[in-house]
Amino acid sequence: MNSRDQSVESADGTRLVVRRLGVGDPIILVHGSGGGLHSWATVAEHLADDHEVWLPARRGYGPSDVPAGTKSFRDETADLLAVIDAARQSSSRPVHLAGASYGATLALHTALADPRDVRSLAIFEPPLFAAGAEIAPLLDRYRAAFERDDAVAMAAALNDVTRVPAEIVAAIAAGAADRVPDPVEARRSAIGWLHDLEALAQDSTDIARWSAIAVPTLLLAGADTWEPMPTTMDTLARTIPAARYVVWPGQSHFVTMTAPTLVADALRQFFVEAPAAQPGG
Repeated sequence: MNSRDQSVESADGTRLVVRRLGVGDPIILVHGSGGGLHSWATVAEHLADDHEVWLPARRGYGPSDVPAGTKSFRDETADLLAVIDAARQSSSRPVHLAGASYGATLALHTALADPRDVRSLAIFEPPLFAAGAEIAPLLDRYRAAFERDDAVAMAAALNDVTRVPAEIVAAIAAGAADRVPDPVEARRSAIGWLHDLEALAQDSTDIARWSAIAVPTLLLAGADTWEPMPTTMDTLARTIPAARYVVWPGQSHFVTMTAPTLVADALRQFFVEAPAAQPGG
């Protein structure tokens, strides 16, 4: 499937690079921390037969701009609204919005801030427990490690943010033992993580605020993802009115990579059932 990249300018002038592929109703797939244009790639390929898929690289992640100063969800909400506006203008149809992990938290913020051009919302495991004051010291640890380019210390700080169990961390490390990371890509990812932590440290763990989301919403989770994610997702499912909640047996936080067909099929079915778009409306 051929893809094409374009730039979208956010309200503050930040340049965002967006990859587009496919034809049909627009869907925007928002990547999580440490991701980029590649994060949803395989899922996007499965959806591109009947949807125009937009894959933005969030601010701080190459090849999009890395603005000076700290980042907040207000900045990223403005960014995502600019991408939604571009997709809306291109197709004359409202968009399906889907996010994974940190990208899911951003999608929640965006759907709450301005849902006018959002036809449906799909949320996969947002780390709503990782926010606010308890993240501030972890941000400080990460920033210090980042400034001395200490990859081991950066990873340790991130593990404390995400609360990945030690056995899973060890398994991931063993699986990557023979791979030599590209230093440019590794640094881009590290920069993106730094700015994501800045936004998380300014955010709140208040899940009740998402009760105001009124667009059709699909919540997705893996049954094998570690706590506190299952408890967080159960609470979110009780909070968003009429949200549909799907938990995949045998899957975890990495399902977009390990089972992309499963993810694409769930999204496609949900999109089919979402209220019809109003052309030009």
